[in-house]
Amino acid sequence: MQLVFATHNPNKLKEVQALLPASITLLSLDDIGCTEEIEETGTTLTENAYIKARHVRDRYGLNCFADDSGLEIDALNGAPGVISARYAGPQKDNEANILKVWSALANKTNKAAQFRTIIALCMGEEERDFEGIVRGELIHEKRGEKGFGYDPIFIPEGYTQTFAELGKDVKNKISHRARAMEALVNALNEYT
Repeated sequence: MQLVFATHNPNKLKEVQALLPASITLLSLDDIGCTEEIEETGTTLTENAYIKARHVRDRYGLNCFADDSGLEIDALNGAPGVISARYAGPQKDNEANILKVWSALANKTNKAAQFRTIIALCMGEEERDFEGIVRGELIHEKRGEKGFGYDPIFIPEGYTQTFAELGKDVKNKISHRARAMEALVNALNEYT
């Protein structure tokens, strides 16, 4: 069975392919000739994930899944959430995003937060979504070189190191995306 993962990132594609049953051939947006930017106009992670998955299904006639992730900070009522990558502006500047988070938390004592991923799956007309969450807390210093985005300031529950210090192997086992992917893989086993 062929399945499209709505991404242009070959490394992300490789990581996900390793998690899927051997009977599934995973294709990227590049593999199907989808070069247009799929606008994420949703107001929630779920809406954005479905926008991408439905675009591929409706335009190319292929089964597809897509994901969207965000950092949700308790003291900020879940912000930055769906705009995590653009929190400090449309340029998607990781450093500026972290500085804005620190500024917003300056007078707050609650540093609890979570990373959340939603994966939307479109198999023909059937649509399902899967959620992965990892709770933790934010720190007011950057630690580690192995992550991206907010990874250097997020310590997952049960650990003393940030995602950027833990590195890809550990992060990929405990992260929000890993948890959502596990639920997706279990669902895909029903189709194979």
